Amino acid sequence: MLKNYFQIACKVYLRRKLFTAINLLCIVLTMVVLLVVTAILQATFFPTGVEGKSERFLQIGTITQVSKNNTRRSPLGYKVIDQYLRKMKTVEKVAAVTGPESVSVYQKDSVNEIMMRRADAEYWQILDFKILSGHVPTAEDVRLGRFVAVVNESTAKKIFGSTAVVGQKINAGGQQFEIIGVVEDVIHMNAFADIWVPVTTFPSSQYREQYSGNFNAMLMGKSAADLPLIRDELLQVVKQINADEPTHWEHTYMWADSKLDFFARGILNRDEVPDSGAVKLLVGVVFFMLLFMLLPALNLVNLNSGRIMERAAEIGVRKAFGASNRELVKQFVMENILLCLFGALVGLIFTKLTLVWLSNADLIPYLKVDLSFAVFAYGFVIAVVFGVLSGVIPAWKMSRLDPVLALKGAA
Repeated sequence: MLKNYFQIACKVYLRRKLFTAINLLCIVLTMVVLLVVTAILQATFFPTGVEGKSERFLQIGTITQVSKNNTRRSPLGYKVIDQYLRKMKTVEKVAAVTGPESVSVYQKDSVNEIMMRRADAEYWQILDFKILSGHVPTAEDVRLGRFVAVVNESTAKKIFGSTAVVGQKINAGGQQFEIIGVVEDVIHMNAFADIWVPVTTFPSSQYREQYSGNFNAMLMGKSAADLPLIRDELLQVVKQINADEPTHWEHTYMWADSKLDFFARGILNRDEVPDSGAVKLLVGVVFFMLLFMLLPALNLVNLNSGRIMERAAEIGVRKAFGASNRELVKQFVMENILLCLFGALVGLIFTKLTLVWLSNADLIPYLKVDLSFAVFAYGFVIAVVFGVLSGVIPAWKMSRLDPVLALKGAA
């Protein structure tokens, strides 16, 4: 049966090559846009690469404190992480890392602006950086406040060219560091930076006493099953912070979020409620994708209606010989799905080329994204949904033609 559908579909689509080309163009453009977005989202939020353990850790980015007349929202201070979060019983590791901060790097006669993070030793144990040469800071390097640094591959080439980098000195933000390692470029949320130095190299120790500052906390459990326990224990820790804070805020809010929750809470500003709004955000994304598919689908509905109208005589003959409405709808929808699957195959090729271009064009720093089996599977599903959306209405309409009128050409 499928072989017959395929043969009929090929003959129908070759009969009007211009219509077929327009249909394919709509399908390919739709597929490329949706698959590029899907590939970027998949690379961003799935546990891959440097954040391969992300299914085991949660992040805390902000502390929100509220009184009757004031609200303070800021990244975490180091004191919150060191004196409260590190004592939690449900976590295996707690990492403290500052957000990326622009600093000037002076090297010979040139000055470059790069992004720097200060991190503790646990940060390097939670994230899986690919080390290209040297090594990352040890716990002793951090404890002793050694002025050592790790740079990524692009920064090493930008500042030192082809010279061996490990062992070189670098002046970043007015401080002199010795480079001990080079890691692969990454764009992931917790790993984006050009240079990393130990958290203990701050010019002043004042950061140790701050409740608010420029830190993110990463809380890693032994397994993904520990994450609900971590969230529950954090609620008790927050009460203790609120009681100890000398400013005496009425309420303190901190939430341990997954990558998706962290992203959703940030853009939806849901700092004072447990729900990050991730579900709402996902529903919005799916709705947008369906809406984006709907516009070319409506165009294809019109094109398919015109194409099927040309087959009125064929429909009349088939109905006269006993073909049911269900069989005709099934045939027309299958023909449309086959066209969409062919368009999806072409779209995957163009998606691959687009992703290669995006990765090499440097429009987004350190972006490395490629097709994966998951994206390929999403492309298959999108093609089938697109085929059904654009094919079922004209197929249903034409299957209900009166066979007498269809044979007379009066449909």
